[in-house]
Amino acid sequence: MADSPIVRLTEVQKSFNAVKVLDGVTFEVRRGQVVAIIGQSGSGKSTALRCINRLETISAGHIEVCGQSLESASLDLRRLRRDVGIVFQSYNLFPHLTAAQNVSLALRKVRKMSASEATTMTRRVLQQVGMLDKADSYPEQLSGGQQQRVAIARSLAMEPQLMLFDEVTSALDPQLTGEVLQVMEALAQGGMTMVLVTHEMAFAAKVADLVIFMHAGRVHECGTPEILAHPQTPELRRFVGNGL
Repeated sequence: MADSPIVRLTEVQKSFNAVKVLDGVTFEVRRGQVVAIIGQSGSGKSTALRCINRLETISAGHIEVCGQSLESASLDLRRLRRDVGIVFQSYNLFPHLTAAQNVSLALRKVRKMSASEATTMTRRVLQQVGMLDKADSYPEQLSGGQQQRVAIARSLAMEPQLMLFDEVTSALDPQLTGEVLQVMEALAQGGMTMVLVTHEMAFAAKVADLVIFMHAGRVHECGTPEILAHPQTPELRRFVGNGL
């Protein structure tokens, strides 16, 4: 169904040995929505994100992403990884490849594009993130913010249905953070479905349709960005008071 959620988590639990990291997490993401997951370190937010791309398997519950059940024996993991792009705090660029080569590699290897098709797509997504003029630069010649924008371009080139961002600005200084957030805001305005784990409260308030506050492995509060201005629980009140 066109209106069904692109992501649905139902009573998801995840434990690492004896430590329960996710304790009954339930939420949905609709197509075109921007969802910001916030919370203290250790609240389970990054683990929840990694479960959506099945970088982590869950202990109990159910996750459906882009029409696939992630617990199903018939899960097409290759299709899932094409449908769901993920950008991490660390850029994970290949140091021996230029920006353009980093982007085009998966287009040739995974999407089986011809050299000319890959070049066209690479130029388009580098232009989209404001990095076309650095196409021939190697990662060591780029700032952290520029490397992160290339990492975003690499994910965009796969034409995913959903983009996940895991603390992508936490290693950057304020100026470089602004560069990356501008790119993410433009993606949001363009209708990209996005789930982002972030400490950038002002950014979450500005671009998110839904804010999920996680605490102790659970969804503690959930609503429009208005919850940041009017938290209903002492836990979110404390978090916002420290974070804004």
